[in-house]
Amino acid sequence: MSSQDTQNEVFRIHPFRHINLFLDQLNLGDCTIWGNLEAFSCKHTAMDRRLSISLEHEILDYLGKSSDSDPSSPVEHLSSRSSRKTLIYLVLTLGHMYPDYDFSAVRAHLFFKEEEWESFKQMIDTYLSDASRQWAATNEGSTLLDSMTKAIDEVIKIRECDIYSYNPDSDGDPLLDKGTIWSFNYFFYNRKLKRVVSFRCYCTSKLSGDDFLTGAPSDGEEEDALIDMDI
Repeated sequence: MSSQDTQNEVFRIHPFRHINLFLDQLNLGDCTIWGNLEAFSCKHTAMDRRLSISLEHEILDYLGKSSDSDPSSPVEHLSSRSSRKTLIYLVLTLGHMYPDYDFSAVRAHLFFKEEEWESFKQMIDTYLSDASRQWAATNEGSTLLDSMTKAIDEVIKIRECDIYSYNPDSDGDPLLDKGTIWSFNYFFYNRKLKRVVSFRCYCTSKLSGDDFLTGAPSDGEEEDALIDMDI
């Protein structure tokens, strides 16, 4: 397949469809929850190839100007080629999730954190408890977490994944102007499959009417796609 064809190719990921429909503007009374699971595959697209080279140059330029003695500096971590490659992959994923936001690889690095599966479960239990009750009431008692676990595992094999969260401050937050009450972004990266599954979710007050998932499909479109990316 040529790079021009690859850039626009969409592969349907059915396991996410039901969950994404449920979390699309979920009404919880005074607030609304927005959530979306997406799968991204590493492919050689012209646009992402150029961006990955640009991000690599940005990181190397930063390394040349930084000092290991700076406690806030990510120099030691970014000096590893594999770590830079992972960071670039994650930043490319963010770029597809939030196409209207310009992410700096160096800045984004400060907000990525390696996580365990338990921390993801705790996040779901904490922030999606009301949503989980609604899910169970309409899905024969199955829990939202169990359904998400099964869907994610089917696509990316959770036990083989490195898990990351992205928790930016105001300098790196693509949702800063959306009036969010809370938000979180998780990434499941399977190096062997060269695939990332992302889960973005946040809550807005009914007083804030901004449309959220600018990169997500609208009603009537397929909700789930495996999107080609280059790294």
